Amino acid sequence: MQTSPATKLTKEQMDKDQIQSLGKAVIETEQQAIQALSNRINDDFVKACEFMLQCEGRVVVTGMGKSGHIGSKIAATLASTGTPAFFVHPGEASHGDLGMITAKDVVIAISNSGETDEILTIVPIIKRLNVALIAMTGNPQSSLGKSANVHLDVSVEKEACPLGLAPTSSTTATLVMGDALAVALLETRGFTADDFALSHPGGRLGKRLLLHVGDIMHAGDEMPQVSENVSLREALVEMTRKSLGMTSVVDTKGTLVGVFTDGDLRRVLDHGEINIKQLSIKDCMTKNCTAISADKLAAEALQIMDSKSINALPVVDEHQQLIGAINMHDLLKAGVV
Repeated sequence: MQTSPATKLTKEQMDKDQIQSLGKAVIETEQQAIQALSNRINDDFVKACEFMLQCEGRVVVTGMGKSGHIGSKIAATLASTGTPAFFVHPGEASHGDLGMITAKDVVIAISNSGETDEILTIVPIIKRLNVALIAMTGNPQSSLGKSANVHLDVSVEKEACPLGLAPTSSTTATLVMGDALAVALLETRGFTADDFALSHPGGRLGKRLLLHVGDIMHAGDEMPQVSENVSLREALVEMTRKSLGMTSVVDTKGTLVGVFTDGDLRRVLDHGEINIKQLSIKDCMTKNCTAISADKLAAEALQIMDSKSINALPVVDEHQQLIGAINMHDLLKAGVV
């Protein structure tokens, strides 16, 4: 069996500096390709955005080979930032999937050469549907470029591949142009973090954007609370029973007046001469404590705990009435941390 050139090299033969130089050269080449795109954010770019903003259907992205992989990512980015979009493989499109495209849609066709057979085959059908066609190619004078309603130039001076064959700089430039479209549309539509969260409900990102304090706080009988007139001993019993490492302290009207935590207990114990049995919770609680409302994001509760080096928060309503409690373990369990 013939050994490939790559396997012939031993670790001793490999020049570490040369490898690093090759890697840096690729990055520099692709940086130059991206920088060149700045001058192409012009009237054609605006027109492409207008077509998508006015679209009553969906943005259909198509591309073959590596352009297809990039197109699939662009479609996903558009869809997650407020522009309904999906990817259609051009080869499959001419065998039935073209039925996915309706007269209300906009098509983005990606081809570096602008002469991809599979795409050119379906262009007449797209034109017959009177669908707006946005071409992203490296050749404005190509067949695809000339057929499009608007052309976005993603040409590059050279590929990062030393052979000039593997799509590298060209796919990077196309991806960046797609991101530019998605973000321009996001801003123009007034797409918010809440909108973003609705399309990203899974994973930590969705939880940080969707989960509110009220969704995970302890309320009712699970909420540790004592009256400001109870003894320290009674407060400790409540803390132990509710297992949140704290108890809120309220007045006779249920208004939050303080909090007592494990940290407060350690500070009390540091004063050995004090008779703990005679202490009232009012004597050792933390007054003017930090609280949070139930409608705040759980991620905001995390930020408050981190900034103040505390592990729990009372939850209050607009009248400072105690309605719940939340601690760091709750945030960990919910996947916010």
